[in-house]
Amino acid sequence: MTDRQMMIGMHFGNGYGSQPGAWRMPGVSPTAYSSVDAMVRHAQAAERGKFQFLFVPDFPALMGDVETEAPMITIDPMMVLAAVARETKRIGMVATGSTTFNEPYNLARQFKALDIMSHGRAGWNAVPTSDPAAAANYGREVPPRAERYERLHEFIQIVQALWGSWGQDAWIHDQASGRFADSAKIRPINLRGRHVGSSGPLPLPPSPQGQPVIFQAGGGGNGLEVAGRYASGVIGATYTIDDARAQRMALRDAARRVGRDPDEIKFFPGLITTITADRRAGLDRRTALNARLFPQRIAYLGQMLGLRLDPGQLDTPLSAEQLASARPSPGDPRSAHALTIARQGWSLSDVLAHGVIDYHPVIAGPAVEAADHMQAWFEAGAADGFWISPDVYDDGIDAFVDGVVPILQDRGLFHRDYAGVTLRDHLGSPPQYGIDARLMR
Repeated sequence: MTDRQMMIGMHFGNGYGSQPGAWRMPGVSPTAYSSVDAMVRHAQAAERGKFQFLFVPDFPALMGDVETEAPMITIDPMMVLAAVARETKRIGMVATGSTTFNEPYNLARQFKALDIMSHGRAGWNAVPTSDPAAAANYGREVPPRAERYERLHEFIQIVQALWGSWGQDAWIHDQASGRFADSAKIRPINLRGRHVGSSGPLPLPPSPQGQPVIFQAGGGGNGLEVAGRYASGVIGATYTIDDARAQRMALRDAARRVGRDPDEIKFFPGLITTITADRRAGLDRRTALNARLFPQRIAYLGQMLGLRLDPGQLDTPLSAEQLASARPSPGDPRSAHALTIARQGWSLSDVLAHGVIDYHPVIAGPAVEAADHMQAWFEAGAADGFWISPDVYDDGIDAFVDGVVPILQDRGLFHRDYAGVTLRDHLGSPPQYGIDARLMR
């Protein structure tokens, strides 16, 4: 038993699941991509498991091969979460909003409206956008990296100032006296930088948590600075426990440098889950989901292992000669794990089914394996929690909730019920209203 407990968020994407073949699995509605009812049902399943938040990635352009695969994003993050807010009670909702192709006033209003509608459960994943296809959708070109991050800093500060433009007790709504609001406590912000500006105020009072919680996703020095200054949660993409620990420590150091308590920032590496009765069943399920992609992925697996691999070899393991000459690529942190799995004698199809070239660790097998992974990373200081990507939402969320969550709860590693009502409560984040005064000194 331990006093410190992990937190769990869930990738909330296209209505099907995190794997490209999820839309074709038995029992999955082929039209779930546009079904708000399906998305609400998935959110309710995660709330049943007492997850702290849903995480909604976004990309303002059409991605992938839509001839055979569903887009990996929701039809619209804010619209979907507005519907989810009406049908859930406690789970937090974190949506991605680009600081490159939005304006602060519009985004501030949308997120604070969602925060009010959800009674204080909203979060904003504040990220720049660097893809030319996204820029083209706005009739623009991608700005240089330095400019994108300069705009992001201005953008976040203006948004937070707008969120605080109503005094916390400005809304009176006294029918007897006829006073709706105290106009002396509703102030313009009149902020303008090199890239963005706003006069304000917003036409919105505080939510029960004051204002939405800031999240950040992405890496590098610029992302680290953004997270250290503003974020309460960071969505990570890391494959090894050592790298995750290093990223978490770097984030905590970044928070310290700007005068924040490092415990204010929580790091959530990803975990892709296929929870089944045993390993064989898990691999078979992931093969059913992804086998169409294996012939093209085997060449990449070969690069990871320093071998020339043939798609005709998918159903056989590596030969003794191949294993003797295999060397993990030093430039890919997934390679050592891929070689370890290959040395266990699995066929190349099964090696790929283990998720060795996925961007997050993959658990394909019993619930206890997922629980053991999460416990090991959490107790090693490599995570404050995890964002889970179930392979197929319709049954994969329930498999995690009914299998993994009770194990974590019995080990004292995860709460049994929500102690608070807001996302800030769930994360243990301190109160904040408007711009963080510590960053303005």
